[in-house]
Amino acid sequence: MRHKAVMLTGNAAAAWGARLARAEYIPAYPITPQTEIIETLTKWIQEGEMDAKLVQLESEHSMLTAAGTASLTGVRVFTATSSQGLLYGFEMLYNIAGWRAPLVLVNVSRALAAPISLEPDHNDVLAARDSGFIQLHAETCQEVLDFILLAYRVAEDRRVMLPAIVNMDGFYLSFTREPVKIREQDLVDEFLPHYSAVNPFRASRHVAKGSAVVGGHIYSYFKYHMHEALRRAHDVFIEAARSFSRKFGELYHPVSGYMLDDAEYVLVMSNSFATLGKHVVKLMRQRGVPAGLLKISMIRPFPAEEIANSLKGRKAVAVFDQNISLGLGGIIYNEVLGALYGCPKRPEIVLSVIGGVGGKWLSVEEMEKIFDELKRLERSGITKPRPLFLFRRDELTHIERVLKLAGTIEVSHHE
Repeated sequence: MRHKAVMLTGNAAAAWGARLARAEYIPAYPITPQTEIIETLTKWIQEGEMDAKLVQLESEHSMLTAAGTASLTGVRVFTATSSQGLLYGFEMLYNIAGWRAPLVLVNVSRALAAPISLEPDHNDVLAARDSGFIQLHAETCQEVLDFILLAYRVAEDRRVMLPAIVNMDGFYLSFTREPVKIREQDLVDEFLPHYSAVNPFRASRHVAKGSAVVGGHIYSYFKYHMHEALRRAHDVFIEAARSFSRKFGELYHPVSGYMLDDAEYVLVMSNSFATLGKHVVKLMRQRGVPAGLLKISMIRPFPAEEIANSLKGRKAVAVFDQNISLGLGGIIYNEVLGALYGCPKRPEIVLSVIGGVGGKWLSVEEMEKIFDELKRLERSGITKPRPLFLFRRDELTHIERVLKLAGTIEVSHHE
């Protein structure tokens, strides 16, 4: 395969994805740690290396409004945001999806206030899981670039016509350099032809796009069709991924296994920490533990059938969430439980693990603890375990000292 491999940050890989896709309009608003994407695209446009119009708006709400309306005119639109920026424009996510505007939005995950952290977790992007956007979550900088190309291909398919979010972890990917194959432009053009909108808006003729007030029966009809279109995006992604593989070599899946074939204890993960998870699986194998990992790359539509098929017959499963739904627990854990409901040969033990919230780094020892806990639960016969929150004792001691000095919160924790 023809390719050029260079060291790129995740942000630079995202910019290359937009460039190779020949994005024509880029509304922007800077926010850490996304800003490098916009800076890179601005440089290319100013130097004549990219034929696109980039406009900085006054807020993320305006940015997403401009993105959605521009997409309706028939141009290919790219934009990016993060954390509070995504929330600031949240109202428009539902409008864009309802307009069936197939733009691509890169979200550089960052924890939500309060308190404030610049480091990543997934509460920002998972807050948008019900908006109607396709969601693809990248483990590596290469996946950032490739998922942008796949996202356009799927979003613009006439069977789908919905917008897409490509998610990457802030700092862990956005500013980390990894080897990335920059796809050949002529092959990308074959894989991703020029965007041709369905019934594009023109000032010279009347057209309505979600602007009328309708009754519940019409509203329900539109939501049903959006739901079915998002379900179809799963099969369209598989088709597109096969086409992508023929052009470039890599074959992507909604879910993928690592040392999974004979695994009895499985860790379910997504995003950049999956790389650490794979390393820990190898270490557990060296200890004689038949461990494996299932990575979820597609969060919407949720690939429930593949997940259930991949996990049936296993002794124990741990679902790692770099997020928390306060008062409930891990978001993906509960979705995996739903996928397993009624599944024959479902695992007896499904453990919820919450870690990395606010970008907290996870050590190898903490990740190994997950498999140790699965084995302990199996020995004890506990089938409804409490969630496992990953903290080291030295971290807890430090946290307690800081908070007691601040005098603003009573500190307690359980074993």
